[in-house]
Amino acid sequence: MLRRIGIRMWKVASGEMTNPELFDYLIETRLPTVLSTGMSSIDEIDVATTRVQKADIPFALLQCTSIYPCPPDKIGLNMIQFYRQRYECAVGLSDHSGTIFAGLAAAALGIEVLEVHVTFSRNCFGPDVIASITIEDLATLVQGVRFIEEMNTHTVDKDKMVAEMTPIRELFTKSIVAQVDLSAGTLLTHECVAVKKPGTGIPAGRLPSIIGRRLRRSVAAGEMLVESDLSEEIVPQFS
Repeated sequence: MLRRIGIRMWKVASGEMTNPELFDYLIETRLPTVLSTGMSSIDEIDVATTRVQKADIPFALLQCTSIYPCPPDKIGLNMIQFYRQRYECAVGLSDHSGTIFAGLAAAALGIEVLEVHVTFSRNCFGPDVIASITIEDLATLVQGVRFIEEMNTHTVDKDKMVAEMTPIRELFTKSIVAQVDLSAGTLLTHECVAVKKPGTGIPAGRLPSIIGRRLRRSVAAGEMLVESDLSEEIVPQFS
C-alpha cells in the first residue's frame, strides 16, 4: 500500500531488523532506507547494514533506545560516532525522551537524520504521548537544529574575528591613565598610573614597560597617556 501511495523512503523499526523477507522486499524497491536500532544488538545491526550495503541502497542508521520516555542516561549519543565509523554511513537519532534536548545535542554532533514523536497535546491519550514533543516544541527544535547546522558549517578564525571586533574591543579594553594630576618630569610609578576604559590609548598590558619612565608634559588625573608623553629612558626602580 505504501509503495502505491508513492513513499520515497522506508523506515525500518528495530523490531523488524531481523526480518529477512522484509529486507528482501525493501531492497527490491531500491528506495533509501532508514534503520532504527532501538532493540538491536551490534551483531543484528551488522547483518542489516551489510544487506543494504551489498545491495548499494542509500541508508541511514539511527541510534535509538526503546524506552518510553527515554531518560538522558540511556540516550546513547556515544553510539552516533560509533555507527559513523563502523558503518561509514549517514547517522542520526530516533529520540523518545519527550524533550527537544537530545535532538539538539545530536544535531551538534552533525547527524543527518533526526526522528521524534509528536503529539498535538500532552493531554492526548495514547502510549506514545509521554515520549512525544508538542507541535510548538517541534517548531523550536527545528529552529534550534537549523541554528546548530549553521554553526557547524562555519568555522571561525579567531584573530580575524578579533580584527572585525575592533570597535567593541576598543570600547571594552583598557588604556593607561594618570591616577592623579602629574606634572612634567614626573617619574612614573605604580602609584601614579591606573588602567581604565576605553582601550584607544597605550594598552593596559604595557603597564610594566612604562614604569620608570618620565613624563614629558603635565597630565591631569584620569587623562589617557600617549606614547609621546613618555621619555625613552627608563629609570630602574628599587624596592
